[in-house]
Amino acid sequence: MTSLCFIVESGTDVRLVEGLAARFDLSILARRIVGGVEISHPPKCVVPIVIGPASRLKFALLVWRHLRAERQQIDRVMVQGYGLAALAANLAGRSNRMPTAMLVCSPVENYYRCRKAHAVKGKPFLRRELYILQALARINALVGRQYIVLSQHLAGIVRQHGARGSINVIPIYGVDTGVFHPPSESKSVIKARLGLPTTGALIFFSSRVAPEKDSETLLAAFRTLLDKGRDLWLLHRSGGYRDFIKDAERFGIAARVIATDAVHPHGQLSLDYQASDLCVQASREEGLGFSPLEALACEVPVIAATVGGLKETIIDGQTGWTYPVGDEDALAKCIEAALNDPAEAARRTAAGRKMVCAIYDERVVFEQLERMTWQGGEPEPVHAIAET
Repeated sequence: MTSLCFIVESGTDVRLVEGLAARFDLSILARRIVGGVEISHPPKCVVPIVIGPASRLKFALLVWRHLRAERQQIDRVMVQGYGLAALAANLAGRSNRMPTAMLVCSPVENYYRCRKAHAVKGKPFLRRELYILQALARINALVGRQYIVLSQHLAGIVRQHGARGSINVIPIYGVDTGVFHPPSESKSVIKARLGLPTTGALIFFSSRVAPEKDSETLLAAFRTLLDKGRDLWLLHRSGGYRDFIKDAERFGIAARVIATDAVHPHGQLSLDYQASDLCVQASREEGLGFSPLEALACEVPVIAATVGGLKETIIDGQTGWTYPVGDEDALAKCIEAALNDPAEAARRTAAGRKMVCAIYDERVVFEQLERMTWQGGEPEPVHAIAET
């Protein structure tokens, strides 16, 4: 089996780890996440994991030394993002003639710009940091041989960096449509089993609390609808749920919010979708957005901001409802439209599940990864981008 070293600089999802481990002889080198976790949940498979220092610079140096020392045991390298760790991996790959690909899941500098107008405590916007992110993106574009990106939007981002290597659009880790599927029993039964309110409509928001995720617009729209007399509940699952509760208190809607830590994707998460009447993806920037895809796989109506990779999956009138970024009134109208017309919601969600099964199913996307031609040696000329 081909050996793959996955370098994780900013934490990763257990589904990606398990999907890679099923197809490669996987090892992981991860930067320590202070106050967080390197992998979202413990994987069910045994994977050798080395946890490096929290400092990005020290971690990059460890990446260089590790890849140099283990070059005889590693066939391929996949490194997260296009930061310092990616630069170290790309330089080591050139030196070792080792196939190395950058896995790009988000537009890092665009996410960072969101801090300028929507900073959170402990994460201020610093122009010099933005310049460093932009410089690293361009340097990696020059020295890197290959990208794996989740969406055409991200393919465009790395092209803007000046990418010289190949760009492969593969939306890993995909959606397990065997786990995320339409419910076999009524929503009220599922809600009761999960201890959720059985009256009113339940809206699911599973994004982390971060400047790029725009929970404020959702909370404002939710408050507007409550003031109009709509019987609504808002469900939130993420590691930042305590901040979400504080924001809900600020909007005066905490009594209608159920918020807890993130649940395991192989366990309760699919039930949360199945219990929900609507899923909202409120984002200021987005690389792809898996939550809307998981919701559609469960045939739950989706509303999403028209931004980034969301524009490739949530098409107004076809697979969901869309609204302009930050427009709370438009979002409120979309929520009402989706809840007021169950037949239309069912039509759009059926089309959405068909799309997810055809393009974003985990088996489909991991098969694409297995078929991908890995670039070794000197960079090859830019070739046509692979379609999803």
